[in-house]
Amino acid sequence: MVVIKKSLSLFFLCFLFFSFAQQNEEFKQVKKFYDYQRLILNKEFKKRFDKELNSVNKVAIQSDFQEFMVKLDSIQNNALVYALVRVKIREDLNRFQLRDDSTIRMNHPKASFTHNANYPGGFELMRKQIIDLFYTDAILTDQKIMRTDLLFVVEKDGSISSVKAEGDNFSFNRQAEIALYLLPEKFEPAFINGTAVRYRFRLPVAMDFEYQK
Repeated sequence: MVVIKKSLSLFFLCFLFFSFAQQNEEFKQVKKFYDYQRLILNKEFKKRFDKELNSVNKVAIQSDFQEFMVKLDSIQNNALVYALVRVKIREDLNRFQLRDDSTIRMNHPKASFTHNANYPGGFELMRKQIIDLFYTDAILTDQKIMRTDLLFVVEKDGSISSVKAEGDNFSFNRQAEIALYLLPEKFEPAFINGTAVRYRFRLPVAMDFEYQK
């Protein structure tokens, strides 16, 4: 049996940039649906387990339960990948259709932040949530440490958009993007002179896969 120990180190560089609360909700609805399926399965298997008196059969039921959960995780991930594709297509279309002249670069001489974009509970909580949401079973690699740079925008309403991972491993990039979209909380948006603005983060991510027999 292989045990994966993972640690995620996040370092934050912030840039101002470019309302897409809908896409955040799209990912959360997928997760909500499969969380409900897990709840139903858990209840059904518990009933079978509690009724079974034979210890060997109890072990078999536990094994079946674990197998079902692994399959469900994989099915959920496929649904999340489809959601990611849909969101990226919508974002690409919006980029062609919309132009926001109010976008200010961080090095703009008149850019004076009265409030930076922040995640509720702080970035340590955000890091823990990304770790919990990352689907490692989709990553096939013999590398011990994998890295990617996550670029994303905190919109004026605190939702995130335009998530893009730039790294060498496509699957790792994709799972990092999905985990970010699945964050349960909205950001506190950035403000310049009392006006909410789009705020861009650059988030280098390093994950350590330590394999032990």
